[in-house]
Amino acid sequence: MTLTVPFRAASSIALAALACLAPLCASAQDVSPWIKDTHSSVRLIAGSRSGGVLLGGIGFQLQPGWKTYWRTPGDSGVPPRIDFSKSDNVESVKILWPVPMQFPDGAGGISFGYQNQVLLPLRIIAKSPDKPVTLRAEINYAVCEKLCIPVEAQAELAFVSVASTEDSAIAAALETVPKPAKVGDTGPLAIRDVRREGKLVLVDVAVQDDKTANGKGKDVRLFAEGPTPDWALPVPKLVKREAAGVQRFEFELDGLPSGASAERATLKLTLAGPGGAYEVNATLP
Repeated sequence: MTLTVPFRAASSIALAALACLAPLCASAQDVSPWIKDTHSSVRLIAGSRSGGVLLGGIGFQLQPGWKTYWRTPGDSGVPPRIDFSKSDNVESVKILWPVPMQFPDGAGGISFGYQNQVLLPLRIIAKSPDKPVTLRAEINYAVCEKLCIPVEAQAELAFVSVASTEDSAIAAALETVPKPAKVGDTGPLAIRDVRREGKLVLVDVAVQDDKTANGKGKDVRLFAEGPTPDWALPVPKLVKREAAGVQRFEFELDGLPSGASAERATLKLTLAGPGGAYEVNATLP
């Protein structure tokens, strides 16, 4: 049964290039049937079968004006919860999250997520590479317009293709996933420094040629997550632009779970802008 709950937020990045999310674009053996709800559809996608490490995906389609959430929803929202424990011959599944968009949550805050359509790539490790693999997923997510509606879906798909028709769609989705980086890296977009001043965390981002044709600064997004999902850090805010092409973001160390300490905590910072998208682990002093 689907229940309607009060609006809590929405957010996202639309992967319009992933045309193969369309229902007639793939071989039946490489995708599970669409599981349709009133405002969204979801299905599993299989990449080519080769060795013990497989690539797949979870495809979402959303009606115009509706959104779903990133792994960290922002100021409000409900992150997807996906359980693969009933799969056959699967050691582990890692979800690779595309960079989300930012949306006003209707209550003065910002939420993160996706709209229109999105493919979440999966990296799957088989227990026995020479045996059949069947992925089973229990998918719980929310879709939001002015109200948020929880959705439950159960999908199943066997990985059988030596050459999947979905490989190009998975590759396109992987291009939207942030690449690993380090504090102090160089490049057109990089986190130069992370420091702490009391309850404030300051993040300096180097942006190459930080001016657009109309003289405005380039659009850069920064997302902050704690060491565990129960940390609920505020959305980093841009507070300063320096002439040397440095944008300074800051956020307070609020939203820590009971008993947790920020000292020596490792934060996950996701940076996105014209120079690409990067994910950095930064340990606080």
